[in-house]
Amino acid sequence: MGRAIADDAVGEIIAMTPMKLTAVFVKAPEGYVAFIKELPGANTQGVTLDEARENLQEAVALVLDANRALVEEGRALLRPSKRPYS
Repeated sequence: MGRAIADDAVGEIIAMTPMKLTAVFVKAPEGYVAFIKELPGANTQGVTLDEARENLQEAVALVLDANRALVEEGRALLRPSKRPYS
């Protein structure tokens, strides 16, 4: 039987694992729309590109925190969308 890993150790392993995500910024009449292709729910907007970038960082953190909470509650994670973005 495998050895159990403490929850805090798993958290450290995850924190050390780099993730590559694709940020998409689209110019709109009101400013910029931004989203992460691989992370459903991580989307935002901003009047300037810098504001959209800052808002997107916050959106990513919120989605990852929500997914972490779901795992801790024993629920399934949101699955990435299979449909392509255009």
